[in-house]
Amino acid sequence: MTPSDTDLLLEYVPTGLTNAAFLQALRPALDQVSLTEKAEGMALYMKSSMPYLGVPSPAVRKTVRALAKEHPFANVEELHATVMALWTAAQFREERYAAIMLTDSRLGKGEMGLLPFYGVVIGTGQWWDFVDSVAPRLCELLQMHRDTMDPLLRQWSVHENFWFRRASIIAQLPAKAATDLNLLSGVIGPNLDDKEFFIRKAIGWALRQHGKTDPEWVRSYVQEHAAQLSPLSRREALKHL
Repeated sequence: MTPSDTDLLLEYVPTGLTNAAFLQALRPALDQVSLTEKAEGMALYMKSSMPYLGVPSPAVRKTVRALAKEHPFANVEELHATVMALWTAAQFREERYAAIMLTDSRLGKGEMGLLPFYGVVIGTGQWWDFVDSVAPRLCELLQMHRDTMDPLLRQWSVHENFWFRRASIIAQLPAKAATDLNLLSGVIGPNLDDKEFFIRKAIGWALRQHGKTDPEWVRSYVQEHAAQLSPLSRREALKHL
C-alpha cells in the first residue's frame, strides 16, 4: 500500500447501518456529566478549534461503555458505520473521543474492518490526542494481521503527512516483548533526520517504551545512531535508563 493508497482510507464509506439508538443517546449523556466551566480551558490546552463540552476523559469512557451496554452493537459493520458517523458529525471534541473509545471493545479489538476509521482519525484529526489514541488499536491489528500491517506501517513511515509517520513509529508502544524490532527500526529510520517536534518526540517515546523491556537494545540503537538522533529523541530514549 502506497501513501496514495493510504489516502483512499479517508474516502472509504462504511456499508453498514449505524446504531441510531447509541448516537441519539450519546450527546444528552455527555451533557449530563459535562463540567462547562472547564470546557474553554480544555480547548486552550489542546489548541483545539473544535470546542469541548467539558467532560473529562474518564467520564467520556464511562459514558460510552454504559451506552454501548444499553444499546449493544450487532456486528463490526454497525460499529464501523457508527464510529464513522460520529466522527464526521461531531460538534465537540469529546464526541470524537467517544468514537475512538468505541473501537476499544471486544467487538472492535483486532478487527481489520476498522482500519479505514483509524486512517480517517489520523488523516483528518491531525493532532496528537487523536493519533496517539488509535496507536493501541494499530498494535492489536499488527499482532493479529502482521502480513497486512507490517508493510502498511512501513509505508506510513514515509507518508507525506507526518501524523501517519508518527502513528507508524508509536504503533508498537503496548507490544512490550512482542515488539518487532526490525519493524521498529524500519519505521524510525526514515524519520531520524526529521525536524518535526512530534516526530522527534515519537522516536524518543518509542525507544523509551521499549527500553522498559530491552534496555540493552535501546542503548545499542542510540549509540549506533548517535549522529542522526536529535537531542530530544536521545534524551527521551534514555530518560529511564
